Amino acid sequence: MSEDTIPEPPAGFIRSAGRGQFSTVNGPYFHKPAPGDGPVEQAFFALGRHTNGIGIVHGGMLSAFMDGLLASAAGHRTGLVAVTIHLSIDFLHMARQGDWVLGEARMTRATKDVAFAEGRAHVRGVDVVRATGIFKLMQRRA
Repeated sequence: MSEDTIPEPPAGFIRSAGRGQFSTVNGPYFHKPAPGDGPVEQAFFALGRHTNGIGIVHGGMLSAFMDGLLASAAGHRTGLVAVTIHLSIDFLHMARQGDWVLGEARMTRATKDVAFAEGRAHVRGVDVVRATGIFKLMQRRA
């Protein structure tokens, strides 16, 4: 398997599209179609380019993943674009090259203009990172 070869995603996950240039460069990302009020689920396969100098997935990669995951949860529930105001990350364990990092998030509350979300990412059931975020809700530009 070459450095950029990605195996089949976990059951139910499909490759995400239309996430913007930053995510295109950092991904690829995968998602499960979200049920109406259920959690948003996303994943990525840890490639060598996602790791730091000691061979574990870089905290910046995990942070970017969690930011997108939580914003997706807020956007899914509200139907609006969710832009990060505040993001809090707790790193709990390591993810390594060759791991599928799976995340799930849900919106916990929303006002007219702001949404709150929480989520976690794990590898084989072991939590790697937990995050909470506050998001500005906006209409999508035409």
